[in-house]
Amino acid sequence: MTTSRSVRGLAALAAGALLWGVSAGPAAADQDRQQQWVLNKYGLAKDVWPVSQGDQVIVAVIDSGVDAGHPDLAGQVLPGLDLTGGGGDGRVDTEGHGTAMASDIAAHGHGDNAGVMGIAPKAKILPVKFDFNENLGSVDNVDLGEGIRFAVDHGAKVINMSFYGGSPRDRGYRDAINYAIQKDVVLVSASGNHADSPIDYPAGFPGVVVVSGVAQDGSIWPKSTTGPQVTLAAPADSIHRADLKQGYATASGTSEAAAIVSGIAALVRSKYPNLSAGQVINRMTKSAFKPEGQSSFPNDKYGYGIASPSGALAANPAVDSGPKENPLLNRAEPDFSGTGNNSSAPSSPASKAPSAGAGNSTAPQASGDADSKKSNTGMLIAVGGGVLALIVIVVIVVLVRRSKNGNNGGGPGGPGGPGGPGAPGGPGGPGYGYQQQVPQQQPAGYGYPQGQQAPGYPPQQPPAGGNPYQS
Repeated sequence: MTTSRSVRGLAALAAGALLWGVSAGPAAADQDRQQQWVLNKYGLAKDVWPVSQGDQVIVAVIDSGVDAGHPDLAGQVLPGLDLTGGGGDGRVDTEGHGTAMASDIAAHGHGDNAGVMGIAPKAKILPVKFDFNENLGSVDNVDLGEGIRFAVDHGAKVINMSFYGGSPRDRGYRDAINYAIQKDVVLVSASGNHADSPIDYPAGFPGVVVVSGVAQDGSIWPKSTTGPQVTLAAPADSIHRADLKQGYATASGTSEAAAIVSGIAALVRSKYPNLSAGQVINRMTKSAFKPEGQSSFPNDKYGYGIASPSGALAANPAVDSGPKENPLLNRAEPDFSGTGNNSSAPSSPASKAPSAGAGNSTAPQASGDADSKKSNTGMLIAVGGGVLALIVIVVIVVLVRRSKNGNNGGGPGGPGGPGGPGAPGGPGGPGYGYQQQVPQQQPAGYGYPQGQQAPGYPPQQPPAGGNPYQS
């Protein structure tokens, strides 16, 4: 995106919003620091860290553990929880994914501009370790609810969940998410790395900030999962981060994007400790950078836009004095009915989830429901109309023959009858045509009911002469 476009975008946002691709990078950085394009795009050293660095905020990383011995995370990693049965405290990582997420959030580098920096370099990391499959990015057969509750009870104000997995049928899982929301925690989840799939859990739970991924130019990262649950977008392409054995690696994925948004939430919670989680989320959504070329926001790709650290930290008294409630609580959950996703499809609809089969235009109707009764009535009308028309035609033929032959020629009138079946098509039409009058529904999948505004979101089209996203 060019500088002129960035300036125009800045004019449309609150003061301090993201200058995408304008800020200059740090001087005399080593090779690892130079590969962190996100630092330059966000102007962290110049525009963000002088305002907040995440001090006094604990961010839980529910992942594969965190290597507390990495030089860029030294002193940042608190004793946590190990759900793998290893008896540790989460500060050992054999996969590398959790260490990477922790560095995206809170790495502080080392030496003279060496190593990598996270978004909130003074935040603390609370690791919650589980068996993590990096090839799939998924988790199975662990008590995620226990891990979430542990994080909440040990002071986490932000919880990063850069994974997908666990079943929403697990009441303990769902209850733990609700517990975290009730305890004023900002929950952040990756949208997923499967562009053609619906958003999975934990991103599917109402109240969770769901993050899709963007490339360096602000376009959607091609593999990013998108959908109506997306709240924000953040950098996901070629993210340079810490790795095992005190090393570094570059990777792409919405895991990275979620960690970056968790870091932004930590910055805001540090600068404005009296704000509720809902107000922190509102700060991030209302200050998000809105790329050109999009017809409306929020949308399935960017949500409210690309998360902006400087924008989220800027003065915003309207949000700060506004509602404290989480604005995402009424968001619809993904609908996995008919997709074969047994690991994630609820066995029965949740209170806020669409009903099983909702939106499926091909779903069979129950034999006793209203539509079925209407269809049967129409068919009876059609059959009755056909019989009546046949009788009328026979009578007409008989009368015509009688008029021609007098009273002596009525017998042969029967052969005219076979012509009858062609005529009933007209009277029968309205009965069979009923199916075309059934309101068309959305295809099976996920999202909000057709024709309805996403609950809890501002209007998707700005009113004339104004911008609904301005505070």
